[in-house]
Amino acid sequence: MQQYINPRFVYHGENAIEALKTLKGSKAMVCIGGGSIRRNGHLDRILGNLKEAGFETQLIEGIESDPSVTTVMEGAKKMEEFGPDWIIGVGGGSPIDAAKAMWIKYEYPDITFEQMTVPFGLPTLRRKAHFCAIPTTSGTGTEVTAFSIITDYEKGIKYPIADFNLTPDVAIVDPALVATLPKKLVAFTGMDALTHSVESYVSTAHSAYTDAMGLHAMRLIQENLVASYSGDLEARGAMHDAQCLAGMAFSSGLLGIVHSMAHKTGAAFSGGHIIHGCANAMYLPKVIKFNAGRKETAERFAQIADELHLGGLTTADKVENLIGFCRRLNHLMNIPMSINQYGQGGLKVEAGKGIVPEDEFFKKLPDIAANAILDACTGANPRPISQQEMEKLLTCCYYDTEVLF
Repeated sequence: MQQYINPRFVYHGENAIEALKTLKGSKAMVCIGGGSIRRNGHLDRILGNLKEAGFETQLIEGIESDPSVTTVMEGAKKMEEFGPDWIIGVGGGSPIDAAKAMWIKYEYPDITFEQMTVPFGLPTLRRKAHFCAIPTTSGTGTEVTAFSIITDYEKGIKYPIADFNLTPDVAIVDPALVATLPKKLVAFTGMDALTHSVESYVSTAHSAYTDAMGLHAMRLIQENLVASYSGDLEARGAMHDAQCLAGMAFSSGLLGIVHSMAHKTGAAFSGGHIIHGCANAMYLPKVIKFNAGRKETAERFAQIADELHLGGLTTADKVENLIGFCRRLNHLMNIPMSINQYGQGGLKVEAGKGIVPEDEFFKKLPDIAANAILDACTGANPRPISQQEMEKLLTCCYYDTEVLF
């Protein structure tokens, strides 16, 4: 038996933010990241709508990219003091993911972070509060998913928290909130959404329901991502819908080792973080090639190529054309092709001049590979992978070399 879970309400399109006026409650804790949400006036609009609905509000602000365990625990304490009956996560994946994790700790103050990371092992939520997510980037899909990614900086590891309890009650997908996104964020989050769609389509947990969402998301991404990157506002709106559909696909259809590798390399190196969406963009072509080593999965990739009209007579041709499509998107949006080309903030640099030196990469490679295999996303990958294969695959991602196994 499988299940397919979405938020009870998904409000989308122009002025979807007005749906906040329909929430019922008395206290709302609003969790945000940096100052852009204030500068562009969206925070005032959110707080005004909540006030009109009769809410007293309080802010948790300054949630960092790749939120930490410490941020989660401190935020949960603030929630305990305030006592909200609604938690509103606003921003990219980081503030919403942090708010989800705070929500768990608020509901169960004695739970440990280690207990929170047991896949699909959370106790029942909503004893104290319901959850509303409002994305301001177009990639993570976290407003409709059962996942939260939190970083343990002491270990240098990103941990996915996975449980259907975490799926928000309300998602608000308003295109006005992404109209001024920087081009780099459009690129990285867009490739994150593409990766969600592709991985969920070939995962061991895919179904007719997740396939439908994933394939349509891929078509929208193909038609709109580069135009969105170039500043087309209609395409921005389409990408905001596409990433939400991709989120619906992977929340129930799950993911694979692109995400396992991205989680475990993201905070592993001393020179700086590898931004999640950029990591996915770099790793996706290599993982498609690896997973296509399983005949049934190669045929699923060929179906994607057919849906996107990428051409090819044989299954092998179609797989290569899908890989080429992913690489073309990276090229058109100036995304690095490999870890050794990854510069500060995701900028593409000359190979070997990036933030991850060769000696540090190989020193940490065995541990990174072992942690990636243990990641919650690996279990749904369509092709099993060994320690040796994971090390080899990561090495291909470091140098942008051909995957030949």
